[in-house]
Amino acid sequence: MSSFSPFSKEELLPQEEMLEVQKRKGELFIGLPKETYLGEKRVCLTPDAVSALCTHGHRIVVETGAGVNANYSDKEYSEAGAKISYNIEEAFKCNIVLKVAPPTEKEIEFINPQTILISSLQLKTQSKQYFDSLAKKKITAVAFDFIKDEQNSYPIVKSLSEIAGTASILIAAELMSGINKGNGLLLGNIGGVPPSSVVIFGAGTVGEYAAKTAIGLGARVKVFDNSISKLRKLQDCLHAPIYTSTVQPKSVAKALMRCDVAIGAIRGKNRSPICATEDMVKTMKEGAVIVDVSIDRGGCFETSNVTTHNTPTFVKYGVIHYCVPNIPARYARTASVSISNIFTPYLLNIAEEGGFENSARFDKSLRNGMYFYHGILTNKTVADWFDLPYRDINLLLL
Repeated sequence: MSSFSPFSKEELLPQEEMLEVQKRKGELFIGLPKETYLGEKRVCLTPDAVSALCTHGHRIVVETGAGVNANYSDKEYSEAGAKISYNIEEAFKCNIVLKVAPPTEKEIEFINPQTILISSLQLKTQSKQYFDSLAKKKITAVAFDFIKDEQNSYPIVKSLSEIAGTASILIAAELMSGINKGNGLLLGNIGGVPPSSVVIFGAGTVGEYAAKTAIGLGARVKVFDNSISKLRKLQDCLHAPIYTSTVQPKSVAKALMRCDVAIGAIRGKNRSPICATEDMVKTMKEGAVIVDVSIDRGGCFETSNVTTHNTPTFVKYGVIHYCVPNIPARYARTASVSISNIFTPYLLNIAEEGGFENSARFDKSLRNGMYFYHGILTNKTVADWFDLPYRDINLLLL
């Protein structure tokens, strides 16, 4: 009687093992040019970040002096594993170029065709010629101010907004001192002395961090915003009693008349709304301080005019106005660490995925930040702003 076996002879023979095919890691060749834009002192990668990237086998070229304004020396970058270049063009010749400010027309000439450019876009300051130059070189460009993560927030914009919000109160505190020709008041709360009063327009990230800093110093804070949900969220996260209101002219006028500091932190879709008219500013205290963080979008105060880091203030109707568009550059080292901490994981992930193309296919946040793909415009906002044709990046990456 034959015994039945459930296995055939072929199945009992040794079989080939199916191994998972690993993604081929890519080696990155990154250039870090020195920033030339007036007042720009930040750098995209700190020496610690360079060290982490070099440890993973990536090559980095740093233009001499790139980190000096953020207090990072060439020696620190060299010891971290980077090559220090004394040739202005060399950092631009790398496969990936990292910049804080967008490159100038001359700098785009240095960039090789098919290069990946990662920088801010600063849409309001650009011209059609800038995009024509990128298209001619078939550059793939990512704007870090457009990168949106899985939490639906803009990580680098949020981080820089946190710095701007905190800094706005610290700057106001400096300007209030008698040394800076202010009214000689201390921004805070001292026993037996009435606390300073701070008015903030905007309950977003800048407004939140301005409020946190002012409350931490002991000031009385009033926040105005036309979004009730933002005001509710702000009240929940501050864990302190705070006055909140929608932007109503009578309430705003009364608050400005009594305040020592006013912060502008509302960003409109195209232009920031005017929350304080010229007549309202006229009624403010002599020596009061306005810090208009929204000046890059036109400003929240009718009396605001753009100033620079070299000449940051002007006085109008006895009120000190600080209207510098790029406040985080004033704290270049903190801002550089913040930007670097966000960039480094992105760069390591690009290498892990086998290069930028593969990474962009799977990383939605990178696709959100991309506005040029091999010379093809892929961002609708940019296309609408300059009346240019564009293609959907999701269709190009299929």
